[in-house]
Amino acid sequence: MSGLVAWLGLAPDGLTVAGRAGTDLLRLTTEAFIAFSFFGILFGLVWVARQRADLRREYRALVWAGGGFLLASALAHLLGALSAVLPWEGLFNLANAVVAVLASATVVLLLPLLPQLARAPSTAQLAQANESLRREVAGHEVTLRELETVQRELETRVVERTRELSTVTARLETALRGAYVHAFSQDRDLRYTWVYDPGGDGGDGMVGRTDEEVFPPSERDAIVAVKRRVLETGQSETCELPVVSPRERGLYAVHLEPARGLDGAIAGLTGAAIDISRLRSLESEQRRLADELRTVLQRYEIALRGSHMTLFTQDRDLRFTSISNPLFGREVVDIVGRTDTEILPAESVAQFGTLARAALATGKAQGGEVSVKHGDTRWYELHVEPLLDSAGAVIGVACALFDVTERKTGESHLRLLMRELTHRSKNLLAVIQAMARQTARHSGSIESFLDAFGARLQALATSHDLLVQEGWYGASLGDLTRRQLAKYLDGAAARVSVEGPPIHLKPAAAQSYGLALHELAVNAERYGALSVPDGRVAIAWSLKPAEAGGEEAIEILWSESGGPDVAAPESRGFGTLVVEKNLARALDAEVVLSFDPGGVRCRMVIPASHLLAAR
Repeated sequence: MSGLVAWLGLAPDGLTVAGRAGTDLLRLTTEAFIAFSFFGILFGLVWVARQRADLRREYRALVWAGGGFLLASALAHLLGALSAVLPWEGLFNLANAVVAVLASATVVLLLPLLPQLARAPSTAQLAQANESLRREVAGHEVTLRELETVQRELETRVVERTRELSTVTARLETALRGAYVHAFSQDRDLRYTWVYDPGGDGGDGMVGRTDEEVFPPSERDAIVAVKRRVLETGQSETCELPVVSPRERGLYAVHLEPARGLDGAIAGLTGAAIDISRLRSLESEQRRLADELRTVLQRYEIALRGSHMTLFTQDRDLRFTSISNPLFGREVVDIVGRTDTEILPAESVAQFGTLARAALATGKAQGGEVSVKHGDTRWYELHVEPLLDSAGAVIGVACALFDVTERKTGESHLRLLMRELTHRSKNLLAVIQAMARQTARHSGSIESFLDAFGARLQALATSHDLLVQEGWYGASLGDLTRRQLAKYLDGAAARVSVEGPPIHLKPAAAQSYGLALHELAVNAERYGALSVPDGRVAIAWSLKPAEAGGEEAIEILWSESGGPDVAAPESRGFGTLVVEKNLARALDAEVVLSFDPGGVRCRMVIPASHLLAAR
């Protein structure tokens, strides 16, 4: 140890030569190492400063001052090392002075920054912060990936919605174009923001313009008033407005709706306009046709009411689909929807069904007579036409049913009358022949024959006239009596009386009774009560109730009074034969003819089988 000290020149006795040399070497070495250390620190500081371009201004000044201090210190220690072998002591001292100045400046710049440097995080804190930042970054990366996924989904949805919107828009435009609907939207200033014209022209020219710029004053005032009312009230409206353009003149139905923004406030309106000119024209034509149809239907109904015709339609199942009026005792509502089997009697179904099915099968009209028994039997003439749809297919039948019961009854009665007429004609000829023979037998001359025969033919004709007037149905006893005695009633009404209830005789009875009454009247005029002014004749009849084993009858009494005395004739003439024999034989009547001195009396009892009910 003492040797080292002596080598270094630290002995108490002062420096030796060897000690001085050791001291200089040590100084050279230490100073050189310190200089290179400062250079190394300076290099590190410069590298850090270049890497940290984000250092604040005050740190930059400190770096520059510290860098100068390190550089000066390195140079001073380098000079100190050199001064150990070179006489640069003065330069070394100057370098130390510069180092002192730069060190003081570094201290001055460092002191204000000490609090900030004290607050600077430690390495552990930085590591913790870095870890937290890494976790946060990782979380943000996860969030970013989720956001990217959501973004891709949103982009996919936007593409789908855009495609759907394009499809809906295309459909809307197709619908608007097909319906020829004009659509538009306007802001609160009634400036067009969108216009769709199905005609493909004129729409783009309206965007950005107002109604005042588009329509003439005669048209815009009305539409603007309605639009402003919609904006003010927020209520939709529909109106009809005429539009006149250089190309056309039309009537449009305009529907307006308020358009609201996201805040619910009215931001404008949307509207649709449809050209209803043709519709109104068609409506006018429809009203005209409806009036004509109503007139035709009224005439048709009047014609149906005035006839015995019923019109109805049936489907292919013969189910009634319509009918013009009640039928077969059923109301219309009880018939429509039902089939033949539900409406018609069983014995009539085949008649109706045969004609209807033939029309359905052949597609040709069918016709015939059918009968329906509803209380009494009714006869109808049925005409069936196939009912076709627009394609020409047979979907049912249209039928006309005409009630011909009266005609059938008339035809039946006419046939009966013809048979009766034939029979009566034969009888009448036989009667006329008998009248002619009997009249000729009891007549003395041709003149008397013609007079008597003509009067008897006239009496027979009178009965025939009354029967023809009544349709050969029968004759009223009162009318027949008055017609046979007409010439006596006209001139001597107070001398002849006719009295009795309303009674109708059958044709055969009417003829026989009329002829008998004529003979009684002629006999009274020639020989009896009607031959003198004071004579009287009374004809009265009444119903006689049926006796045991018999039937009801009509009793007719002829009685004369006030005439000359009557004596029974010595022989029976033609008149007596007509009254007693012909009437009794033809009508199975009971005839009692008596010639009382006070006047002729005749009692005739005709069975009820020869009577008719009054019509």
